[in-house]
Amino acid sequence: MTSSQDLIAQYGPRESMEYDVVVVGGGPAGLSAAIRLKQLAAQQNREVSVCVLEKGSEVGAHILSGAVMDPRALSELIPDWKEQGAPLNTPVTEDRFLFLSASKAYKTPNWLLPTCFQNHGNYVISLSNVTRWLGQQAEALGVEIFPGFPAAEVLYHEDGSVKGVATGNMGINKEGEPGPEFQLGMELHAKYTFFAEGARGHLGKQLISKYQLDAGRDPQTYAIGIKELWEVKPEVHQPGLVVHTAGWPLDNDTYGGSFLYHLENNQVAVGYVVGLAYENPYLSPFEEFQRYKTHPEIRKFFEGGKRLSYGARAITAGGVQSLPKLVFPGGALLGCDAGFLNASRIKGSHAAIKSGMLAADAAFHALGENRQSDELSAYPAAFEASWLKEELHKARNFKPSMSKGLVTGTLLVGIDQVLFGGKAPWTLRHSHADHECLKPASNYAPIAYPKPDGKLTFDRLSSVFISNTNHGEDQPAHLTLKDKNVPVQVNLAKYAGPESRYCPAGVYEFVKNEDNTDRLQINAQNCVHCKTCDIKDPTQNIVWVTPEGGGGPNYSGM
Repeated sequence: MTSSQDLIAQYGPRESMEYDVVVVGGGPAGLSAAIRLKQLAAQQNREVSVCVLEKGSEVGAHILSGAVMDPRALSELIPDWKEQGAPLNTPVTEDRFLFLSASKAYKTPNWLLPTCFQNHGNYVISLSNVTRWLGQQAEALGVEIFPGFPAAEVLYHEDGSVKGVATGNMGINKEGEPGPEFQLGMELHAKYTFFAEGARGHLGKQLISKYQLDAGRDPQTYAIGIKELWEVKPEVHQPGLVVHTAGWPLDNDTYGGSFLYHLENNQVAVGYVVGLAYENPYLSPFEEFQRYKTHPEIRKFFEGGKRLSYGARAITAGGVQSLPKLVFPGGALLGCDAGFLNASRIKGSHAAIKSGMLAADAAFHALGENRQSDELSAYPAAFEASWLKEELHKARNFKPSMSKGLVTGTLLVGIDQVLFGGKAPWTLRHSHADHECLKPASNYAPIAYPKPDGKLTFDRLSSVFISNTNHGEDQPAHLTLKDKNVPVQVNLAKYAGPESRYCPAGVYEFVKNEDNTDRLQINAQNCVHCKTCDIKDPTQNIVWVTPEGGGGPNYSGM
């Protein structure tokens, strides 16, 4: 495999473009930052050049969320969003929270629901569609958006500050050599570079390590969210109904739960969230989700319906005590690249939008002072003084409480959220990274999951098919191993090969060689870019890197 530096030496130098601000990631955080910068520039009659790099084939293609959206931040960014046609079409009409046993459902009285589970004034949305709309607003303001161009490398000045990013090379074959259509990536230089890649951003991960942005912070914790979009029978459809559940099919010691949201047009978004600190290596979040849909209280919504789409994405869930330092010389972390999601509300899009606005304000002020490549200290200072910090502080004990098991966690959340209103005089901590939590397979019995029926429950490959996932076949696998021997010698031997179960897309499978020895087969073309493997691999041997531009899922309505 030819190294990137060797390719530059042979075919270079790379072309470059200069901007005031480069934004990596065309999700709610990145687009909101770009919009805000252009709004401020228009107000002061200044020129600020902004570009957004998006690895998906189009803006919104890789965006997946539940989602119930709090419009607070959007109303600050674009006050007339209704008149501008933002696709927030279904106001929440009813909240239900159910505790499930194997055959029964127990509804929590609404007067007992913590405010974090009360959604009056919020909207059931498709976040991929809202993101597409944000992209249109950004382009109308003059933001340059480049879909299909993943940022593959961070560029640095000699003093160690961030200079910008380089997009990935195109036309590299499976052997890692330039093919007939080879094209060097492009460098994008900026006075400030914003990283808004979503949960476990691969460049954000590098920056956190390089600048030790997580020093003194709790480990970040994650969950995997797996989602399907259904068209259901009109008689069971209730626009604006929001249902959350806890309990079955997970055991009481495993953090997780479901969401079931009724949108417009007889569509229902259903999904399952499993915390990635789970201990049992035989657990399969995908299979738990399929099993969940068979519950009598849940299946009634989907029988006779049609599954339209499928996807999965990791979720940052550590909260305010796991937030890294947000800035470094020449750049900043935005949205879920930093970890702003409010796990107690199961909401992150409003937090992403607000973080993008705060970072944009800081960068615009710095540009007005002719500064560049320094630390935007005004951004974390503004966050500390914001309603977002107050909201996340109130939610700080939710995830650590629920990690103590369903019964104990529910009691602790009730005390923290209902009795103290999120203002308890203590803060619970996260003590372990998710990859440290798996226990040896010898401690457990394999879990026998039921076979899919193809009507209500499905297998991974048919699910990946309707995610519209595609990667060019003649390119290097973007799921790389630091040591090719570790999967068999450690993961399979000690943990019974958990990557074959935690991946929701069938990317990893252990197969037999001709001599009956085992090897790990990586079906990278199936990858939906959820990042679970990068997070949960117990040896941290798997490293997710960007595939060729435009690869991955192509979500519509998710």
